Amino acid sequence: MNLLGLQGFMLSAAVLSGCASIEQPPVPGIDSPVATRWYAPLSHKGSLDVLKRWWAQFQDPLMLSLIEDGQDVSATLAQAVARIANAQSARVRGEAALVPSLDATIDASRGRSETGDPVGTMSSAGLRASWELDLFGANRAASSAAQAGFEASLAGWHDARVSIAAEIATTYVDLRACEAQVVQAEFDAQSRSETSRLTDLMASNGFQSPAEAYLAGASAAEGQVTLAERRAQCQYLIKSLVALTARNEAALRHELAAANAHLPEPVHFSIDSVPAQVLIQRPDIYAAARDVVVASAESAQAQALRWPRVTLSGSIGSSRIYEGGVSTNGTLWSIGPVAVTLPLFDGGVRRANAEAARVRYDVATALYADRLRQAIREVETALVSLHSTAARSHDARRAVDGFERAYRAVGARYQVGSASLFDLEDARRSMVSAQVTLIELQREYVASWIALYRAVGGGWSADELEEIVST
Repeated sequence: MNLLGLQGFMLSAAVLSGCASIEQPPVPGIDSPVATRWYAPLSHKGSLDVLKRWWAQFQDPLMLSLIEDGQDVSATLAQAVARIANAQSARVRGEAALVPSLDATIDASRGRSETGDPVGTMSSAGLRASWELDLFGANRAASSAAQAGFEASLAGWHDARVSIAAEIATTYVDLRACEAQVVQAEFDAQSRSETSRLTDLMASNGFQSPAEAYLAGASAAEGQVTLAERRAQCQYLIKSLVALTARNEAALRHELAAANAHLPEPVHFSIDSVPAQVLIQRPDIYAAARDVVVASAESAQAQALRWPRVTLSGSIGSSRIYEGGVSTNGTLWSIGPVAVTLPLFDGGVRRANAEAARVRYDVATALYADRLRQAIREVETALVSLHSTAARSHDARRAVDGFERAYRAVGARYQVGSASLFDLEDARRSMVSAQVTLIELQREYVASWIALYRAVGGGWSADELEEIVST
């Protein structure tokens, strides 16, 4: 092929590479069929803008520092960072495949080619280039898949960060609730022990029956068992926080003691938009959408690989030969070879790969739709839980107040002999049960806010990710 013919071929190939491509499957967006409105009671008092500062507004610096430490030492986040690095490498490779590759070469040799010839020196330096003309879009599809995979890995890192924060916050709230229950259990155990002591004195003087003394002793022992169980549960939760944050246990216990049994107060925020709009904030939904883009691009790539591939090479360099006192210099260049690969027979491998890629795309779209439905369920479940706990808390406080008054009244009657020990124990059990129920409601209320924070994306937004990707 002469130079003019080669130039014509290259021009035609460039035109074809800009026009020919394999159509990619459609990619779903956030307007996929999901609910158009919420069917759960909405939260109130605040705005979505505070999500980014959510943890700081719990007014609990210790919880905030535990979350920060946990994210710093998390193996899950470290793995997510590694996935980002791998995805970045794949993205660079995908972009590099779209442009010519260029290598520099330097050669030097010294010797004689035949007996009796003078010693000669030969050296050369040049550039060697190669380029695959992406006629059917295989490389462009691979680059698109790599880009989407990189974006998905970044969103995955954010999702892991939000999940770790929610896990640490939930464990911390459980611990504070456990501490509050220990306080109640200590009061209950002390009260039972004092009742047992007084009943023993009265029984020894004939004012109470031995059966009541036995009952009081059994009740005191039961109170100690409950107290030991509560304390053990708190120890388990402290161990969990140590494992999640890599904190020194002695130092952590000292910091926890400063606000013993104090549950953090959540900041309220509102959700007044439809589910699809709110779910844009979820990094896992964004990552699932990017996975669909990856599958779509890989399907297009697999189809394109069934068609011919054209590769063009070329080189240019300077050469110098010095032999017998004579020096020869010159420039060497070449265009070609032009390699055309025509897939003729592969036993159906390429067709099978294309079909498998198409199936993976179908699976990715199904997973994306399922993730959307699950996300809506998580948000509405958290909203229902918030509404339920708020509605029950008022009555629970009234119950605690009433049972405390009843217990004090029965205790006064018991001391003057007008109430039995059975009446006193029944009043005590009712009071303690009401107090434990209220503490559990408070824990559930805060946990529901944490779950809602997690369900709406934890303050993450796709705009932040786009800023990272563009840098």
